[in-house]
Amino acid sequence: MSLYLVESNVGETINNKAEFEKKVSTIQESVSKANNNLIEVQVSKDFSRVFLIFEAENSDKLQDALVETGVNVELVKEVRLVGKELDEVKKQADNVNYLVEWNLPESLTMDKYLERKKKNSVHYAEVPEVSFSRTYVCEDMTKCLCFYDAPDEPAVRRAREAVQTPVDSITEIDND
Repeated sequence: MSLYLVESNVGETINNKAEFEKKVSTIQESVSKANNNLIEVQVSKDFSRVFLIFEAENSDKLQDALVETGVNVELVKEVRLVGKELDEVKKQADNVNYLVEWNLPESLTMDKYLERKKKNSVHYAEVPEVSFSRTYVCEDMTKCLCFYDAPDEPAVRRAREAVQTPVDSITEIDND
């Protein structure tokens, strides 16, 4: 089974945590019938964007199961988890409150990305108020999503500068 990132607006107006959690339960029930496993869900503070990580046999069956639940699928990409083991993520033990998206340059390969990440990650120590958690790198090398726990957006930007990595967008995550 592979890991897949799904980006969505969930397909309806959700205004609070209770409505969102109900929708996630519906999604989880639907996708599990098709032998897919919901690993992680992160939602923006305003509930406008949702980032879901699934274990699935293929993206088509996953997308079909999501569409059946009324999820407006904006993106489905196979991803690789970097920075944590999958079992750790499944426990959902850490707290993240910022998601950084980086659209990767065309010349960057997975091997070069991983080498760069290993070399530069030591510089996170220069910004101790920020904790890097994990990254999902699209296997097609188009983008990556990096999750952080930080006091504010400027701190996340300082951490990205310390590791010499660009930011295309930052989303504050609802983690209450």
